[in-house]
Amino acid sequence: MRVKSHWKVLVTGGGRSGKSEYALRLAEAHANKVFIATAESKDPEMAERIERHKLRRGQGWRTVEEPLDLVAALAEWKSGAEAVVIDCLTLWLSNLLLRGDSPESILNQVQALAQEVEKSSADLVMVTNEVGSGIVPENELARRFRELAGLVNQRLGKVCGRVVLMVAGIPLCIKEEDHGTSSAMA
Repeated sequence: MRVKSHWKVLVTGGGRSGKSEYALRLAEAHANKVFIATAESKDPEMAERIERHKLRRGQGWRTVEEPLDLVAALAEWKSGAEAVVIDCLTLWLSNLLLRGDSPESILNQVQALAQEVEKSSADLVMVTNEVGSGIVPENELARRFRELAGLVNQRLGKVCGRVVLMVAGIPLCIKEEDHGTSSAMA
């Protein structure tokens, strides 16, 4: 049964905490699903990881691979799908930093993404990593990444009605705004 109001969820947590699996579960009940992947296959381990993710999704998903222009990808697919999963924002951030984008440019892209999220007529789940709970990194690029990841998560968390922290495969709801969310959100 189609839900009339559209939900937006940010799923965060540490590495291997169950974020992607939870995001897929939220969108699974929808017939028309789009998965926007930001990962790039630059080495054998990452290629294998990407293949495992594709197999886990199974049939019924349209996959869009977009490592850099996430705003355009969401703008293109958000109206034609019932549900969109973006996995993952921190890989997207890494891709932008490695391309040489300035922090200002990245934050402008995050703002544009937040606006697309707000306008989306699809149910939307975004996966990100929580990277600010550890020690301060010793090199400049890692510190810049950590700082920007925190800002990305804050900005997108503000436009989402629900924010979920995954710990040991267990979803902990840390923000919930009731706008007629569906039972799939449980």
